[in-house]
Amino acid sequence: MMATKQAQTLINDSYRTVLIQLKSNSISLFRIQQTHGHILKTGHSNDTHLITNLLSLYSKNHRISDATHLLNSITDPDILSFSTLISSCSISRHFNEALLLFRQMLNHGILPDNVVTPSALKACAGLLALKIGRQIHSLVKVCGFQSDSFVQSSLIDMYVKCGEIKDAHMLFDRMGHRNVVSSSVLIAGYARQGYFDEAKKLFNEMRDSGVEPNLITWNGLIAGFNHNGLASESVALLHKMHSEGFKPDGTSISSVLPMIGQLEDLKVGVQLHSYVIKQGLGADKWVVSALIDMYGKCGCASELLQVFKEMAHTDVGSCNALVCGLSRNGRIADALEMFRQFKNQGIKLNIVSWTSMIASCTQNGKDVEALELFGEMQVAGVKPNSVTIPCILPACANIAALMRGKAAHCFSLRRDIFYDVYVGTALIDMYAKCGKLGDARICFDRMTTRNLVSWNAMMGGYAMHGKGQEAIEVFELMKKDGEKPNFISFTCILSACSQSGLAEEGWNYFKSMSLDYGIEARIEHYACMITLLGRSGRIEEAYSVVKTIPFEPDACIWGALLSFCKVHGNVRLGEIAANKLFKLEPDNPGNYVLLSNIYATKGLWKEVNRVRDTMKRMGLRKNPGYSWIELKDKVHTLLAGDRTHPQSIQILERLDKLKLEMVKSGYVADTALVLKDVEEQDKEHFLCGHSEKLAVGLGLLNTPPGTTLLVIKNLRICGDCHVVIKFISNFERREIFVRDTNRFHHFKNGVCSCGDLCGQHKKDAWAFSPQEELYKHELPE
Repeated sequence: MMATKQAQTLINDSYRTVLIQLKSNSISLFRIQQTHGHILKTGHSNDTHLITNLLSLYSKNHRISDATHLLNSITDPDILSFSTLISSCSISRHFNEALLLFRQMLNHGILPDNVVTPSALKACAGLLALKIGRQIHSLVKVCGFQSDSFVQSSLIDMYVKCGEIKDAHMLFDRMGHRNVVSSSVLIAGYARQGYFDEAKKLFNEMRDSGVEPNLITWNGLIAGFNHNGLASESVALLHKMHSEGFKPDGTSISSVLPMIGQLEDLKVGVQLHSYVIKQGLGADKWVVSALIDMYGKCGCASELLQVFKEMAHTDVGSCNALVCGLSRNGRIADALEMFRQFKNQGIKLNIVSWTSMIASCTQNGKDVEALELFGEMQVAGVKPNSVTIPCILPACANIAALMRGKAAHCFSLRRDIFYDVYVGTALIDMYAKCGKLGDARICFDRMTTRNLVSWNAMMGGYAMHGKGQEAIEVFELMKKDGEKPNFISFTCILSACSQSGLAEEGWNYFKSMSLDYGIEARIEHYACMITLLGRSGRIEEAYSVVKTIPFEPDACIWGALLSFCKVHGNVRLGEIAANKLFKLEPDNPGNYVLLSNIYATKGLWKEVNRVRDTMKRMGLRKNPGYSWIELKDKVHTLLAGDRTHPQSIQILERLDKLKLEMVKSGYVADTALVLKDVEEQDKEHFLCGHSEKLAVGLGLLNTPPGTTLLVIKNLRICGDCHVVIKFISNFERREIFVRDTNRFHHFKNGVCSCGDLCGQHKKDAWAFSPQEELYKHELPE
């Protein structure tokens, strides 16, 4: 008997020890597992009370699989056991697991109560699982607790988040007692969906009924305005909230700060920053990220850096805001350096981090760096998504990294995101800019959904390649498809007409723009018309169009006119256009170079020297010429007169051999526009150092005979290079694509696709044009 009592005492002591451990707030996962083992050893595994406590501890430590396994081991679970785990899954956003457990509970014959039901409804709202939500609503009616205010609020929240605002309002109207929770949920729902009058009406009705709004009510209303981009209204609402005695919290502040940044209202932003410091909200990571974002949008790079430095703990959200803020303010090098530091410090960068950095590099001319980041991202185990791909494809397009672009295309197919309209549109643009117009059209035709940007991208691709008729066909097809063209559509079609010399069609579209669509012509449209007239030598007519423009012409207009004055040797209009440009952009060396070339064409060397002296006095140097070519999945960059490339000697030797062949064919370089105090042999040497020629030479050395070459150039191709590459395409039996800042030049069998409409090229395939733009482009200093 004594032994039995002692054994029972030991069991009771053991039970009390286990219970004390399970109720501890600071118990570690290791101790939980130890306690679990002790329960099994002491035979308490069927004690529902102990198991429920153990379930709760596993759930708090996010060990959902362990908790589920434990629940399945119970022979006779009760509703409390299920409720504990379902609630934990909903709180930790494991919504699928929550609904699976809810179904398992029903299969055990256990009906839900007013405690477990809100957790299941929250999971439905999180998954937008409207059908299951309606089924649970029916269960609520059967079980008879539809009047429970917490359940009613959860149902309203589920219907709102699933987009069924009318059903939510019907349920709200049937409520016997409307509380602040249900009212706040419905107000936030209306505001988020853009029904601001209804949201305000409900807000006033709530107050009239004696229910005072709380912080959640105000924050829901502010968030709705933010979601719809109503920046001024959001800021005004925050001010009203504060004036009525409600203290904005971290959620309020972090919601409004991005809107202040959008308004670029630095004064209000600084006031809110002061409020954050006074209220001790500086430790809120969402507030800090929003402050960094606000200062970035307001152009205050030093302030955003200061906010970041004062952070107690660095998190990925603030890192993302910092990188975006620096990039937005032109400090892309600093942004890239900080991103590398975050990576090296072991901060867990997410898909937003990588995508933002890639987009920043692409938008700021760091295309090679963007491609490197894209590779590093995948090595780090972060998978690109439908936002990342449209961010990396422009980088591929900018430097004609076709193989990288194709790899991104294949990735989009594997990940089943090819049919995303933004991915498809970016692919069209990439293939067109990489010279693969046929592939661009295939992507366009295979798109299941097209938007206006998709149509514009296809027309823009045809325009770039000088395919005017094809662009017109797409434009007409777009109209038949019911898509209304915008000002960009007309820019594309007018550019296509100007590139192809389709003067009559261009004028018809120019007139149609305002007559049929009510779109007023912008600078870019007038620039297309100046180009259209300039290419056909109608310079005086082009100048007449400039004088009829209903607003002040900008550098784009005068630059187009000056360019064609140089082509056709019109000194009078060239001086007029140049003087306008000198006032509009005094630090642009290209304008001085063009005017100098016009004088040189006419042999006005005194004027040439005057312009050159002005440039020297102002410290202006002409922009260096660069060209890119992709060989074996590697992009090579070549600078005018470059001698640093490992194969530079072989490149020059190959070009010299080709020059000899050209001489045999009657080619003589016209050095008339090279500086007169340079020896003739040096002038010819300068002509050989242009970057596009070097890129073509590199391509000839490193690809099999007959391989198509694609070269990208940061300036317009000069006349000599145009003639030389035509010769090479015929002599080497190669197709060569050169994309300059103006268009694509497709060289094949000694002929260029531009039809020599660009002005600085003569139709004689072997004669070097005397209007070659040496000064503007790549004459070494």
